[in-house]
Amino acid sequence: MLCESVNIASCSMLSAPGTVRAEIPLPEQAAGLVAEARRAVFEILRGRSKRLMAIVGPCSIHNPDAALEYAERLKALRPELGDALFVIMRVYFEKPRTTLGWKGLLYDPDLNGAYDIEKGIATARKLLVKIASLGVPAATEMLDPVISAYLEDTITWAAIGARTTEAPTHRQLASGLPMAVGFKNATDGGFQTAIDAVATARSPHSFIGVLENGHTGIFRTRGNPFCHVVLRGGSSGPNYDAVRVAELRERLRNAHLPERIVIDCSHANSGKDPKKQRIVFRDVLRQRRDGETAIAGVMLESCLREGNQKLRPGAIPSPDISVTDPCIGWEETEELLREAAEKLAR
Repeated sequence: MLCESVNIASCSMLSAPGTVRAEIPLPEQAAGLVAEARRAVFEILRGRSKRLMAIVGPCSIHNPDAALEYAERLKALRPELGDALFVIMRVYFEKPRTTLGWKGLLYDPDLNGAYDIEKGIATARKLLVKIASLGVPAATEMLDPVISAYLEDTITWAAIGARTTEAPTHRQLASGLPMAVGFKNATDGGFQTAIDAVATARSPHSFIGVLENGHTGIFRTRGNPFCHVVLRGGSSGPNYDAVRVAELRERLRNAHLPERIVIDCSHANSGKDPKKQRIVFRDVLRQRRDGETAIAGVMLESCLREGNQKLRPGAIPSPDISVTDPCIGWEETEELLREAAEKLAR
């Protein structure tokens, strides 16, 4: 699409991924943490590690200082959880929208509709570098394929959302990403789209993307063997229970795919009611203790304070409460993670 298009109000150059990464470098020690954390996830997905991935954190990041405080609390808690859990922080900057709404800190970092995307990219990268430097692995959703070139070296685990799991662009992107990628089931709750996505992303692809110098280029991938399905429920209701997990496991087996599943305790699995996340979480723990080895991970939407708030023109949102989906608070997060570590260690 050219800037001369009648429907383009303006267009401008964006700094190349290589430029941004050079200006905001990932320190060697932090890069080592990311590499080590990715290997730990690979071992879980191979079934060689009995640890349960726990991907916890805000629905979306809107205040970097509050996100860093959350990361510091998570860092302090992780050693107490022993060898039962491998904790990764949700650090989500892009929010897919069915209609309209705030698209995330990466696109609108000042939460005012100014869409200072260059600032958003720099802000997101700075935060991810700080979190990695703390020693906390990070997870994010890969929504815009172009953005991956700016951030992927800082990410331990990535998600492809329910609205984009069916997109060939995102399946191709996942096939070349250096970390494990979870494909969420479709918004109707069905499995087949995510199963197809996993199979597709495990295969080689050729596609057009953005090089480090900002030019377009041709990417040829080998395929990503660490793709898996994330159950998040759907319009048909929750799908985290043992019956649905067993059904998905059988369908993965029939498709000759690894039987590895992550369960999202939020979204349609909890009806977006944060008080119900603990019900899903405890059911996942029960299934694991009953011998369900297909469950490789669990996800909680968690913020410093419980609930959510609406963005209002001219008003500064509280830094510690979600501005998108409602989350559980930090105290409940601590309680659930300690409970999981205790139960899974038995």
